Amino acid sequence: MTRFNALPCIRQRLRQASWMTRILPGFTVIGLVALARALGLFQTAELRTLDTFLRRRPAEPKDERILIVGIDEADIQRLGTYPIPDQALADLLQALTEDSPRAIGIDIYRDLAIEPGQQALAEVLSTNSDIVGIEQIVGEPVNPPPSLPPEQVGFIDFPLDPDGFVRRTYLGTLPSLSAPEPDRFRFSFAFKLAKLYLDKEGVTIENGLHNPNNLRFGDTEFFQLQPRSGSYINASSAGLQSLIDPRSGETPFDIVSMREVMGGAIDESLVRDRVVLIGITSLTVKDLVNSAAVNSSNPGLVYGVEMHAHITSQILSTVLDNRPMLQVWSDVLEYLWIIVWGGIGIVLWSTIRRPAPYIVLAGFVAVGLVGFCFALLWLWGWWIPLVPALTAFAINGLVLVLPGFYVYDKTLRSRIDERQQVIERTYDAIHNGPLQTLATLRQQEDDFTPWASRKLEKLDQEIRTIYVRLLQESLPEEYQLQLGSQRVIDLRNPIKEVLYEVYTETLERDFPGFDTIRVCIPKFEPLRVAGISTDNRRALCRFLEEALCNVGKHAVHPKRLTVLCVLEGNENVIRVEDNGQPKAMVDSSGGRGSQQAHALAKRLRGEFRRWSDQSKTVCELRWPLS
Repeated sequence: MTRFNALPCIRQRLRQASWMTRILPGFTVIGLVALARALGLFQTAELRTLDTFLRRRPAEPKDERILIVGIDEADIQRLGTYPIPDQALADLLQALTEDSPRAIGIDIYRDLAIEPGQQALAEVLSTNSDIVGIEQIVGEPVNPPPSLPPEQVGFIDFPLDPDGFVRRTYLGTLPSLSAPEPDRFRFSFAFKLAKLYLDKEGVTIENGLHNPNNLRFGDTEFFQLQPRSGSYINASSAGLQSLIDPRSGETPFDIVSMREVMGGAIDESLVRDRVVLIGITSLTVKDLVNSAAVNSSNPGLVYGVEMHAHITSQILSTVLDNRPMLQVWSDVLEYLWIIVWGGIGIVLWSTIRRPAPYIVLAGFVAVGLVGFCFALLWLWGWWIPLVPALTAFAINGLVLVLPGFYVYDKTLRSRIDERQQVIERTYDAIHNGPLQTLATLRQQEDDFTPWASRKLEKLDQEIRTIYVRLLQESLPEEYQLQLGSQRVIDLRNPIKEVLYEVYTETLERDFPGFDTIRVCIPKFEPLRVAGISTDNRRALCRFLEEALCNVGKHAVHPKRLTVLCVLEGNENVIRVEDNGQPKAMVDSSGGRGSQQAHALAKRLRGEFRRWSDQSKTVCELRWPLS
């Protein structure tokens, strides 16, 4: 007999329509995703993803080359005035210079004198070549401290992204950006501090080898960010820009307060040979920048002095520790990457056509893509396009195949139903025709020889077996339950009907305990099993079959059998009870059947019990309503 299988037929039909149903829509999706990225529709999502990846990296060791002296709210209250007077700032600088730092950065505007102490501050600034002040050159210019020469001044401006967050920094300025004095090249505040530190390491600044317009310390060349680098679309490229790669971890730097320094409460090792940055760390002053890439006590907000410390540390770590700097692929590689992942979505559906395993595998692939992009950024500093690649894969690999899954499932069910109807009609025709004729012949067995009678009986059994075999072949394997009589039960039927079929079929088996039963009391009611899995349906049937078989094999001369599949309160109950004498003491935990019953009860969050006394033996499974 040829075994029927609907799957190859369905797959063949879907393959014949592959171009129209998968390939053409798939490449259309890839083209639309690439176009959307070129227009900047993914820019915000990609930038937020970059922030998340940078923030979620494992914590790095504290950079012991950096010290932040934060002037917090308690310091301001102690001084009793704001802005900080020149005298207080001069005293702080004097205390720090005594411990020989490599560089001191003052992230406080001092273009105007704040008396008292103007002369004292001017003297400290003019006599220390390792102090760097600040200026603002974009928008409303703010002049540097008048006592500092230009080589001891750095600008503190940041280029802002469209969402107002800071993800880029200037290393230096081209003449077109500088104002006033547009012909003078300026370095940023953080770059000046890093340069002072590296000068004492014997590492000097030079022009780039790959591009003369780049800046280079030794063998480390800092590449310029272009208008379309990474996910940026037509970003401003004024000045020498670089991506900010903040140091991960909750405490990347040592931070002390102004009062601790002035009170002599810090060890000189915190200052010696370090870059010391002085800045405001009070929320009332609001010297803050927006950044979601830095772990801070105020989500999304970072003190300006902390951001400059991160950039200074980034430069020093890249040059001295070979810490990977953030880099991006070329446009060609990025768009090829998107095309590849869109194609993976198409190929995946062509390879695996069953919904359940496909969805599981697609989920693993998507998680793998995210993990790969995160690892590439964390370990090597490569920022590659995750969001458009994941979008192309998700649409091609999940969204576009859902109609295919629906058609596949509907077609498969229709073919199976048609097959079962053919089986039923064919068997009905056989039952009402040849089997009736055969039954009439067997009524005349006295007219046949014993050999002919045996052949007629065998022919009757063979014809009846055809129905069982056809039914078994037409059902999907996961819905089949085959009993000892070779009868196949469809587990998709109502559980009450399925259990009753198990009951009737099992009692027909040839066991000695069944021969003495005179009274059977079956009670089968609809159980509440909504949402129960097919495997657990099968296990319930096997439990009932096992309990009945135990009666047939182990009960001694039972006269009455009670089988209940009912609702009792808030529980489903399956109970088999007989009044025979057990051959041995009942152990509810020893046999294989008991172990399976206990495991089933655990999965259903219910209870299995088996006990006996002088009048009866009971096997019971109960579990709460679904």
